[in-house]
Amino acid sequence: MSLESLKSFLSKARADDSIKLKLKGTKSQDEVIALAKEHGHEFGSEHFSQLSKEELDGVAGGKIKWHVADVPLMGYPIDPL
Repeated sequence: MSLESLKSFLSKARADDSIKLKLKGTKSQDEVIALAKEHGHEFGSEHFSQLSKEELDGVAGGKIKWHVADVPLMGYPIDPL
């Protein structure tokens, strides 16, 4: 499980519309992790907080924002206002 695997999955998602659609429908980090595992990428939830905003740009057509706050449940995707 690694940050590099998460970055690799996000790169794959940027290029694959079916993954983008599934990623947009996720509601938790666990769902993102499970989706990534289906596509051969393994990483843990601790890696989400290590991503920069730039690394997330373009995922799901730019429609997913990641809320990162100092709370127990970090990094969940939220829809923009």
